[in-house]
Amino acid sequence: MKLSFASLLVIILLAGNVAAQAGGHILFGDLKVDESQAGRSTMATFQVLLYTESGGLLMRQTVPANGRYRFLDLRNGRYEVVVEFENREIARVRVSVNSPFKTDFREDIELQWRNVSTTIKTGVVSAGEFYNRPDAHKSLLRQAREATEKKRYEQANLLMRQIVDADDRDFPVWEELGTNFFITKTFFEAESCYLKALQLKPDYIPAMINLGRLRIVVKNLNGAVEVLERALKLQPTSAQANYFLGEAYLQAKLGSKAVPYLNEAIRLDPATMADAHLLLAALYNAKGLKDKAAAEYAAFLKQRPNYSDRKKLEAYISANKAPN
Repeated sequence: MKLSFASLLVIILLAGNVAAQAGGHILFGDLKVDESQAGRSTMATFQVLLYTESGGLLMRQTVPANGRYRFLDLRNGRYEVVVEFENREIARVRVSVNSPFKTDFREDIELQWRNVSTTIKTGVVSAGEFYNRPDAHKSLLRQAREATEKKRYEQANLLMRQIVDADDRDFPVWEELGTNFFITKTFFEAESCYLKALQLKPDYIPAMINLGRLRIVVKNLNGAVEVLERALKLQPTSAQANYFLGEAYLQAKLGSKAVPYLNEAIRLDPATMADAHLLLAALYNAKGLKDKAAAEYAAFLKQRPNYSDRKKLEAYISANKAPN
């Protein structure tokens, strides 16, 4: 994912269907700093902080430019990685850590120096997509996220409504409100919220991806393809956008178009995107290519060894795998 001082693309959370008590995971990533526009080398260091989704600080690390952060022993959940420079927040990325077995999750962050004022020693650092809201609204959003974690969606939605009623331009809250409606299958309201977020910020990747997912669910497949293709033009390395675009093409019975996107999702994030193997296997099985389906099932089980229907997949693999 690429972030700049002018814009910060925040990766939307991936949907997870795993047990909440799983843990022992590692979240890591490279903090890449492009100094080509800085005018000189900047021996900068950054603070990388890990928060729970409800706002509680879990860990912090000092990381040099082009260094690596690493947070250990995490439970399944949704987190926020925050980057600070000279006590100022410059980037915030929401991530999902979900797996039924211990694994590593990678989230690289890319920043770019831009000297825009000689009164600033090394340049201005800002996170365009981290919306600058007042403290009162930050408090309401924390409360809303806490309510969401407890599945009190009506309460969470009322709190977020207070924010957007007072500040109609808070596009990240519109997107989060849409996601709550999506979770509760209030699809019309969810789409309206995503479209509002994109009206305010047309290149907001999280809203694009979630809108695409929503349109897949309601079988507006042409609409899903349109918005997900747009997301990929802006961020070709999005594993989620590749995955959901592949799924949209599959549901539209355009398997030949789906395959490259599903394979790219796997290449970009083999652990989290393992379900793409299941989609590919179903496609190959339907076309009578059972040996290819068996290979996809085998690749899936390498990533998800504790899969509940493992024995069924192993039986299929044994009956259909290509001879050595």
